[in-house]
Amino acid sequence: MKVIQSEEFNDVIKSEKPTIVDFFATWCGPCKMLSPILEQVDAGSNGEYNVVKVDVDESYDIAKQFGIMSVPTMIIFKNGEEKEKMIGLRQKNQIEECVKKYI
Repeated sequence: MKVIQSEEFNDVIKSEKPTIVDFFATWCGPCKMLSPILEQVDAGSNGEYNVVKVDVDESYDIAKQFGIMSVPTMIIFKNGEEKEKMIGLRQKNQIEECVKKYI
């Protein structure tokens, strides 16, 4: 799963496929627990959606733009629009159900 920076963020979220963006921090315990779950979600995407990560400490401008107040926070984007926000640790099936609404 790719960690993206500010420069590529806008291009990534403009995809016609839904894109899950995981806003995380390296020091965050729940973020560390979420990472393997998102790896499984990404592996099961069958190319129908994308999963990327944004480090809030390295890309503070993006975190601020989307009002990220706590991590982990996942936002689903499609065609550059924010579709849904999930705050906190979630299970694989919850994330998959959420993103499949936008396929």
